[in-house]
This record gives sequence, structure tokens and C-alpha cells, in this order.
Amino acid sequence: MTMYFLNNKFIRIAALLVFLSTAIANKSIAQVISQTVNTNWLFFKGDTSAGEKVNWEKISLPHSFNTHDVMDDEPGYYRGKTWYKKTVYIPGSWSKKIVYLHFEGANQVATVFINGKKALEHIGGYNAFNVCLNNFVNFKDKETKAEIAVLVDNAFNPDIPTLTADFTFFGGIYRDVMLNAYNPVHFRADDRAARSLYITTPSVSASSASVVVRGEISSNIFTKGNPIIVSHAILDRESKVIAKKEQQLKLKGQLTNFSTEFASIPQPKLWSPEEPYLYRVISTIRDAETKEVLDEIVNPLGFRWYKFTGDKGFYLNGKPYKLWGASRHQDNMLMGNALPDALHVKDVRLLKEMGANFLRVAHYPQDPAILEACDRLGLLTCVEVPIVNTITESEAFYRNSKEMQVEMVRQNFNHPSVVMWAYMNEVLLKAPFKGQPERQEIYYKNVVKLAHSIDSLLQKEDPYRYTMLVFSSNYELFKRVGLLQIPQVVGWNLYNGWYTADTDKFGEHIDRHHKEFPQTPILITEYGADADPRIRSLTPLRFDKSQEYALFYHKEYIKTISSRDYVSGGIVWNLADFNSETREEAMPHINNKGLTDIYRRPKDIYHLYQAFLLKEPFIRIGSRSWKLRSGAAEAEDKLFCRQQVEIYTNQSSEITLSLNGKILGRAMPKNHVAVFEVPFVNGINQLEAIVGGSNELRDMVEIDFLLQPANLKSVVLPFQEINVSLGDSRYFIDEKLQQVWIPEKAYEQGSWGYVGGEVFRIPKSKRHPYGSDKNILGTDYDPIYATQRPGIKEFRFDVPDGKYDLTLHFAELVSDKKREVLVYNLDNSEAVAEKRVERIFDVIVNDVKMVDSLGSQNYLIPETAYNTRLFVDVKEGKGIIIRFVPSKGQAILNGIQLRKIF
Repeated sequence: MTMYFLNNKFIRIAALLVFLSTAIANKSIAQVISQTVNTNWLFFKGDTSAGEKVNWEKISLPHSFNTHDVMDDEPGYYRGKTWYKKTVYIPGSWSKKIVYLHFEGANQVATVFINGKKALEHIGGYNAFNVCLNNFVNFKDKETKAEIAVLVDNAFNPDIPTLTADFTFFGGIYRDVMLNAYNPVHFRADDRAARSLYITTPSVSASSASVVVRGEISSNIFTKGNPIIVSHAILDRESKVIAKKEQQLKLKGQLTNFSTEFASIPQPKLWSPEEPYLYRVISTIRDAETKEVLDEIVNPLGFRWYKFTGDKGFYLNGKPYKLWGASRHQDNMLMGNALPDALHVKDVRLLKEMGANFLRVAHYPQDPAILEACDRLGLLTCVEVPIVNTITESEAFYRNSKEMQVEMVRQNFNHPSVVMWAYMNEVLLKAPFKGQPERQEIYYKNVVKLAHSIDSLLQKEDPYRYTMLVFSSNYELFKRVGLLQIPQVVGWNLYNGWYTADTDKFGEHIDRHHKEFPQTPILITEYGADADPRIRSLTPLRFDKSQEYALFYHKEYIKTISSRDYVSGGIVWNLADFNSETREEAMPHINNKGLTDIYRRPKDIYHLYQAFLLKEPFIRIGSRSWKLRSGAAEAEDKLFCRQQVEIYTNQSSEITLSLNGKILGRAMPKNHVAVFEVPFVNGINQLEAIVGGSNELRDMVEIDFLLQPANLKSVVLPFQEINVSLGDSRYFIDEKLQQVWIPEKAYEQGSWGYVGGEVFRIPKSKRHPYGSDKNILGTDYDPIYATQRPGIKEFRFDVPDGKYDLTLHFAELVSDKKREVLVYNLDNSEAVAEKRVERIFDVIVNDVKMVDSLGSQNYLIPETAYNTRLFVDVKEGKGIIIRFVPSKGQAILNGIQLRKIF
């Protein structure tokens, strides 16, 4: 297949946009006026259709009304009607122009009213739509007002994709709104809100390329009867015209078709992620008699050819080419989807700076700035229709799905970055009619029928790009119902080693598919493991949410994908952590599988991929975000704590690591990673990694280490403070309070620790090694409250005499609250019925009862955080002994903090 090229987004400026091309226009300059109308809108959350008076809020676009309610402790978020309104002023100089109000996106049903009249209802939250103001406003030779009102409704609708998904359906007019004015004769502007000018390159090679430009021209009552000239010029990066063609046309009613072919462009400079060379195509309409320029569009153009194969994966410009990258959701913390372009572009840059060459735009079309940046910076892309998990068997759902698909293709057609159109992500993941096998088979047949219909329509709309259907792990089901046989490329979302236990099963799965369908190209479209940026572990386990387990997981997947030529590539889920309101677990409402956190701060796995993918010399000290550490000294006379640090590099030379100016040791990197045991001392530890000879590379990081004394009564290293997470083997980093929570340990004389009890585990869980996966209410410190030691007898600190601040943390993790079985947790067999636990216990500190009858009848509200601070005077060298004495059930403890006051 070959590629084509760029219907660029309406450029946002708040003034006139004038396209200049003196190389083409002989007489005058076309004025296509495009300006944002984002400011001075009024907003109301609710339905004002009854005509009652409401208090309007002043806002600017982009805007979402779900930026904060998705993060609170109340399940669910507002999904319903909202209103936006604004007065738009049309200057008298536009009286003979065709004027459109262009919405880049509003979720999910938008009904537009112009001067009180219903102008349009658009269905679907991820594609653009237009409203022609000429049909509702009588333009005058002086300024004319148009009153715009938009009803935006993001309520669940069974006839509109997406129905369910592991992301939040933010509402609002969350992208830009443009006011676009065209001359009476212009390249059509209402082809599913796309400009009707489509560029293809039917053949491309290193020696020659062909280009076809086709489209439609609109004309109306203001149009003169003169013939027109349509011309197209191809300019290189230096604005030199390398080819030009024109044709004279006679307008035929409201729409006139045209097609122009450039049969041979010699020696084209090829577009690739390594060299994203862009040409420009300037298309112009002129009056044949007066030579007046009536319209002009500038589109970038990229020359390249590519193919997916079943045996050797992906080829670009005639060479095997492994695709590596990530998927991307469009939200940001407390902004919803209402992002300025700068943040969209920042995400593309982040992926490019990681060394990636591919972006999966998932699970829906995103802001035009995304594909523009991919074209310009060099990332291959895939865009998909937002059908996720399940479908509705209704004509309306089928119709809306297909309409979204056509909009998606036409609005994004001219982007050289796009190589595939995808649809139906994990569509059988939440199949209805369980327990009704005959009815479920009918449902499967309807899914297959819709898939065939969408695939055929995609190939008809765009015969030059591939189609891809994305599957979850149930190979047998997808094969049996016939879905695997439909798309041109099969995408696999596989989480072996995360949702299921064994990473080795990943390779077995794709090997089986390749064996049974050897001609079908395969792309790994999703893989990942949650990595809460606050959680670290020296003994990582599956589902502990630590960055260290995520590193292990990604190393395994990189190895498996790299070793199989038939796999076209690996696409990480996800570029950044993103909002998913129904999620609970360590960081409620956030999916933590990102290469960066939700603020776009890189995790360790991001640097691992940099070492694996970047071509320019690279070295990075891992765990650089773990700048706050703690741990116990090895002994009273060994005032250091050994912890592991990884160094990532794409160099094959020996790495030297120094600590506070002294060389610790040297190691050869293996698979881009070198591992060192670092003896951290109390205070600031400056690490420096060096690799290479004449082209020496260095990286440095400072780590603040709170060394805990081996003996709490040590004079050389006096005790200061400690924070312990019970029932836990992880470290929790609290950057806000500059505190480190360390894992529990059993009591040792002279030190500290628990006596008695056991680690809390979810009954019958196959995933969580310990702790709860619930949202603990009333706290942002869920990882501390979600782990626990039930049955604890004592906790001891052999501290010296003095005054101490002691804080105890509790949360009842077992309740009889009904919970939704979350479909994305593929192994969800642990969703068993629970019975609320009744417990009452006293807390006695140094023989003084300080907490009396703590239990289910007072502070231990299920799934809710509770803590209390106590002040203890230690005398006569007795230290602190905390006893937990139950009178009903077992005592519990989730976390404990101790700080010496004096």
C-alpha cells in the first residue's frame, strides 16, 4: 500500500488567516477567514428547556463539566444535559460569504440552535461537525448578530458508541470552535465537516511517485456564471514548485467534481519517522475570466510506501521496520479532555523523544493537533472508531457506528502519518446474554455482521490504508465466531503477567495465531502493567502496582516482540496514566499503565524504552523519580543501606557508577540495563553514571536517603522518624509531605516491628499478592490503608527516652457493599460476596489504654480511612510497646508513624 497526506486542521488564530501563494495566483489573493470563537461563552449544567431562569457561568472553550467529579469519592459522575450559549458577530464584509460554525468535538450529542431555531444534531463525541449560518441568519451589509445555543448531552445512550470502556466519558464542548467564512465558490467545506479535497499517492518508489488530487467545489446563489480554473502545485520543503497542473471547469449546480493526476514526480524525498519530509500541495480556484482567486487550500504531502505481511511484519519504503510506540488517551489531570493544543503536541513530542515511531490514537479520533504533530515530527499512526467492549443490536447503533467511521476517515484522510483505520476494540469482552447460549450466538453473529460491514466500508472509503480489528485474549472465541478472519491486520491486546499470571503465555498466544493464520499480519496493540508512581519495591510481585514490577513486565514483552519477525510491532498501553472513573485500587479513578504519570512525568519504563529505541547515545540512571528513600542500616557500625539501582543505556561499553564522588563499581549492560547495589548513606547521595570512551556520556541524580538506625538507641545515628505500611512489602513515596513509608517487618530486639497477625489478602484473589483493591474513602493515601495486618498483637519501637508523636492508621477492608465486577480486570473471579466483619479492640500504649473500644460500631466504617495521633512519653529506657487487645473479632493495623519530638 502507499500513503497520502494531509488535510491539515483549520489553523487557530483569532484574526484573519490568509493563505498566500504568489507562485500560483496571478492576480489576487484568496481570503479564507478562519477564527476561533472560544471566549465569552455562558454555561449551565442542567436542562433549561423548560425556560426557567438559571445562573449562567462564564467560561471559555475548550471546556468540560466533568473535570473534578470524576476524582471524588462518590461513585459515578455527571452524565446528562448541559447548555452553552454565545453571541457571534458577523461583519458586514462577510455578507456575500458562506459562513460555517465548525465544532472540532463535543461529547456526545450536540444540538445546535441558531437564533432559536434548531440547526443541527450531531451524534458522537469524537468527530468534528459543521453548521452553515447562512441558512439561519440574514447577513447584512453591516454587522449581524447570531445567537448560538448548544445543548450538549453526554448521557448514556445505547445507540451511540462508546457504551462501556475503561476510560471516562468526559462531557462538554471540549475542543475548539471555529468561525469559517468562504467565498461563494470554494472547495466544499461540509463533506462530513471535512474540506472536500483528498490527496492520494497510488504509486511511490525511490525513483518516482504519482499523486492524485480529487474533490468537490461548492457554488450557490451568489455565484457568477463564469468558468473556473482549478490548479494544484506541489512545493518542496524550500517552497520550490516541483510540479503544477491546472484545469478549466464549468460549474454544475451546487457541487462540481474534479480530479487531477500527477503521473510522475521524479526522485521524491521519502517521508519516514527518521526523516519526516513534507511537501505542500497548494490547491487554488480562480475565476477563469477575471483571474480572481476564489479559494485556496494548503495540504502537506508525504511520499512513502509500506505494507504489512504475515511472515516479516511491517515494511516501510521497502525495508523491514519494527513498529514501537504507545496508545494515547486525550485527558489530563483535572482538565478532562478539554486540553489546549500545546498539551496535545507535548504528548506527541514525549513519544517521539522516547524513540518511538508509532502512535495508536485510541480509542477514538482525537484533536486535529495530534495528527498534525505526527505528520510533522514523524510518527506512524492508527485511528479508530470508538466501538469498545460491546455493541447494541439496533439499526441506530449500526447507523451511528458507520457514520462515525465515514466522518473519521474523511476528516483525517490527508495525513501521511495514518497507516491504518481500526474498529471494535475488544468487542466481545463484555458480551451480554450470559446463561442464554442460543441468544448469545445470535449476538455474536450480529457483531460479526457489523464488523464485516465496517471493514468493507473502510476499504471503500479508503482503499489505500489497512483495516485493523483489535482483540482481547479470548483467542478461541474470536476464532470460533469468525472475527479473526475479517480485518487486514489483527491487533492483540494481551496482558499475560498482569491480568493473567504468566508472561510466557504471551509468546504462546501469538505463536499460535501465527501458526493457524500465517498470512495474517499481527500487531501487539496493547500490553502494560499498572505502575503507581508513588509505589516502589525491592521484591516486586505481580499486581503490587510498583514501578519495579512494571519494569520486569516490559522487559519480558520487549524480548518476546523483538525476537519474532512476524510481529509488526509492540504498542504500549498507555503513553500516560489516564482517568477511568470506575477504577479503584491504589490510585482510584486512574489507570496507572502509562509510560508517564498523568502529569506527563516519565516513569522508569519510559527511560527503559529510551535505551531500547533511541539511536543517539543515551544513558539514564533508573529510579530517578525515587529521590526520597529510606531503609535500615546494615549494622550499628555499618551506616549504609544497600538498595538496587538500574542504569539504562543504548551503549555497549562498560558503565562506571560513582557515589558521592567515589567509584562504586563497573558493569556491562545486558539488554540495555546495568544493575548496581548502592550502599546509600544518610542524607544526600549523589549518583553519577558514566559510559563510553572519547564520546563519554554522563548522568547524575541526587537521592535523599533517611537511614533508619539498626539500633534505635544508637548515638551515632539517632532515631528521627519512621513510617511503616503494615501487611505490605512496598515503599510508598509521599512527595507532598516528603515522607517515605517503608515495608513492615517482624520485631527484632533493639529495633522495631510487629508481633503476631498475618498479611491481609483478598479472599480467593488470583491477582493481588496482598492488600485490598478497593477505593478507600476519605484519603489520598489508598496504598497505605489498603494493606493491613489483621490479628496483630503488638507493635514495638525500642526507642530512647523522650517525647514522641505516634499516629495509628486503620481501615476496615471487608464489607458487605456490593461491587461492580470490572470488565477490564480479565481475571475477575475474586469478586466474591463478602460479609461485614464485626470487631472491637483496645489500643494500649505503654500500659495506658489510649484507644478504647475501637470497632465497627464507631470509627471503623467499612472502606473508610481512620487515623488518630497519640503522644507518648518514654521513660526509664522502656521504649514503646503498643498492644492491640480485642474483645470481639481480630484487631487490625494498616499503618503506623512515629516521630521524635524531643
